[in-house]
Amino acid sequence: MKAIRIESNGGPEVLALVDVPEPTPGPGQIRVRHHALGVNFIDIYHRTGLYKNPLPSGLGLEAAGVVDAVGADVTRFKAGDRVAYSAGPIGAYAEANVVQQTQAVKLPDAIGFDIAAASLLKGMTARFLLRKTFRVERGHDVVIHAAAGGVGQIAVQWAKHIGARVIAVVGSDAKAELARSLGAEHTIIQGREDIAARVKEITGVGAHVVYDSVGKDTFMASLDSVRPLGMLVSFGNASGPPPDINPLELSRRGSLYLTRPTLFHYTATPEQLDETAADLFDVIASGAVKIAAPARYALADAAQAHRDLEGRKTTGSLVLVP
Repeated sequence: MKAIRIESNGGPEVLALVDVPEPTPGPGQIRVRHHALGVNFIDIYHRTGLYKNPLPSGLGLEAAGVVDAVGADVTRFKAGDRVAYSAGPIGAYAEANVVQQTQAVKLPDAIGFDIAAASLLKGMTARFLLRKTFRVERGHDVVIHAAAGGVGQIAVQWAKHIGARVIAVVGSDAKAELARSLGAEHTIIQGREDIAARVKEITGVGAHVVYDSVGKDTFMASLDSVRPLGMLVSFGNASGPPPDINPLELSRRGSLYLTRPTLFHYTATPEQLDETAADLFDVIASGAVKIAAPARYALADAAQAHRDLEGRKTTGSLVLVP
C-alpha cells in the first residue's frame, strides 16, 4: 500500500510517498481502510522533530474510514463499521492503518469521512479546552487565537453557542471577517494591533480565559490579556515554543493560572474518548457548530499541504485523500 514516510526531520521536502507492507491487526486492534486523513500542526511538529519520534517514521494521527479487518478480542467494532480516530498510532498518512480499538470511535452516518477527518482531532480539542480545561459559561470573555484555523473555527462557534463573548485574534482582514461570520463579537489583527491593549479595551479588565495555539509570537501578549484569577491555556506552538516564564509573573498579573494541556490526557480511557466525541458529534448534528468543507489534497501532495498550513495560507481544515 502507499504511505508517507520520513527518513529524517526537516522541511516538507522530507515527506516521501513509498510502498509499504499492508498492516495486519493484532489482538484488540482494527485495520481502518482510509477515506480521508486529517492534516494537523502536530504532524508538522513530528516532521520537524519538535516532537521526537524514532526515525524512519510514518506521519499523521487522524483519519476516517471503514473497518476492513479485526484482530482477536475486538468488541467495540466489526468489519464494515464507519470509524474515525485522532490519537494515532502515528502513520495515518497512508491508505490504511492499524489502531487499537480503544483509540477509535464510531462515526454517525450523518457525518461524512471528509468532515470527520477534518474535525475529530480539532473538534475534540475544542471540546476539552472549552468544557474541561476551563469551563466556559455564558457571559465569559474568551480570547481565541488563530480563530480562522481548524480548532479556532470550531472553538469560536462552540463558545458562542455556550453564550460567551468571543474575541478572535487572526492574521488578516479576510480571516477577521470569517471569524465574525462564525460568531466572534470582536476581532484583533495580530501584528497590526496591540492584542493585550485591545482585549483590555473591550473587556475593561481582561479575559476570563485566553486560548493560545500560536506560542512564541503571542504568549506574553496573551498573558497580559488575562484578568486577575483568569487562565491562559497555551495549547500550541505554531510560531515556535513559548518562552520560559518565572511563576512570579503569574502572581504579578493577578494570581493567574497557566496550563499546557493535551488531548490525550482528556481522552485517556474509552469512556472519556466516547464522551468527548459524542459531544462533538452532537453540536455538529444540531448545527451549533458547522464544519466547512476541508481543502483536499492527494496523499502524494502531503508536502504541499504542509507548506500551505505552515505558511498560514489556509483557513479551516485540510485533508489528504488516498
